[in-house]
Amino acid sequence: MDNRQAIGSWLSGPRAAAEDMGVDFGYPGQQLGLPQSGPGSVARFGRRLGAVAIDWIGCQLIAYGLITHGDLASAGNWTLGLFVALSILTVGTVGFTPGKRILGLRVISQNGGRLGLPRVALRTVLLALVIPALVWDRDGRGLHDRLSGAVQVRI
Repeated sequence: MDNRQAIGSWLSGPRAAAEDMGVDFGYPGQQLGLPQSGPGSVARFGRRLGAVAIDWIGCQLIAYGLITHGDLASAGNWTLGLFVALSILTVGTVGFTPGKRILGLRVISQNGGRLGLPRVALRTVLLALVIPALVWDRDGRGLHDRLSGAVQVRI
């Protein structure tokens, strides 16, 4: 075995090493019965991150300009509060935030239906804590989505 190949497999991580040995992990969303690509497929990380950034920046502009009138020190807390309220209200009613809609995403229940308000609230609180959103499963869902029984899909 070439040393470069051994180093490459070590740097690629355990999933790449398992795939090299013939393990088939499938595609994200396969275990949930979702298509591999196109509408209804699991949303990729880049789009999800972009949607959160759009929502956060919008809430930050509202907090900074309209609520705190330019007080940067208190705008952070207002931004978080607005973000939580926006997420609960919009995901709980129409299934997406403005950022998710702009990037073509929707939050649905694991079984394909709507996500009820209590599960939306749980998902949003966990998302606001940040860490649960950074722990993913093999379908690319964050812990906040897993615990609330949600999945973000493309529309």
